[in-house]
Parts: sequence; C-alpha cells; structure tokens
Amino acid sequence: MSFAIYPGSFDPITLGHLDVIRRAAACFDRLCVCVMVNAEKKSPMFTAEERVALIRASIEGMENVEVEAYSGLLADYAVAKGANVLVKGVRNATDFDQEYQMANINRGIHRELETVLLPASVAYQHFSSTMVREMIKYGQPMEKYVPAPVAEELKRKGRA
Repeated sequence: MSFAIYPGSFDPITLGHLDVIRRAAACFDRLCVCVMVNAEKKSPMFTAEERVALIRASIEGMENVEVEAYSGLLADYAVAKGANVLVKGVRNATDFDQEYQMANINRGIHRELETVLLPASVAYQHFSSTMVREMIKYGQPMEKYVPAPVAEELKRKGRA
C-alpha cells in the first residue's frame, strides 16, 4: 500500500493546497496532510488545532486522506508513520529550488524517503498562504482563495 505525507503550515489552507491534496490523494492509497508546527513562526493566524479542523472540514469525503499536526523533524515523522514519500507542491522555480534542497536533506536523514514535487495547477500558481493573509488585510473576498470552511471561519472571526 502506498502512503505519502503532504506537509505544510497551512496557515491558512488555500485552494492551491486543496488542489495538491486532491491530486496526491489520487496517486497514493493513503495521504496524510501533516500540519507542521513551527514554534519560531510569530503570530500564526490559526492554532495548529484550528488548522487541522479546517483542513478536515475542507477534505470531507476524501476517504484516503487523514490530517495530523506535528512539531518535530518531518523526516523522522514520515518514517515513524511508515511513509516513504513526501509530496510537495511547487508553483515556480524558486519553490522548486527550495524543495529540491529539502528533498536532498530529507534523503540524507532517511535514505528511503523520496519527495514527489507536484507542479501547481495553472489556476493556483499565484496562491500562497502569505498572499491570502495579505488579501485579508485588504478585505478581499476569501472564497476565491480558500476552501469554504476557511472562508466561513475567517468571517466568523471577523477577519474577512
């Protein structure tokens, strides 16, 4: 059985992230969306628990996808979970360069760990959580950028 992990901060999850999740879920028997918790990141928009809940609400009906939060070393997490593939979405050459370097680092830690880079769908190449947070500042409609559960939570919190 093939099992992959799609890691990220997902603060917040975007339609681009959701597109990668759908596409990766079609490629693997099981996919774990891993909400990485970075203690050094200042002022996250959502707590790790909120991000997990929002992703779960956004992937409803995707039977082979699970969601967890993790705060340690990704390569160790993947091996402990029994996954040998990491999935990363790439929007451009800058993303590719960064993810290529990380793939080599992860293989240096656990030789059996492979990284699959999925190019962003054209409709989502310009999407990022940073861009979404910027659009929130300017009161832009969130439905164009994030899944419905996230847009609803942003409205509920008075952020959109």
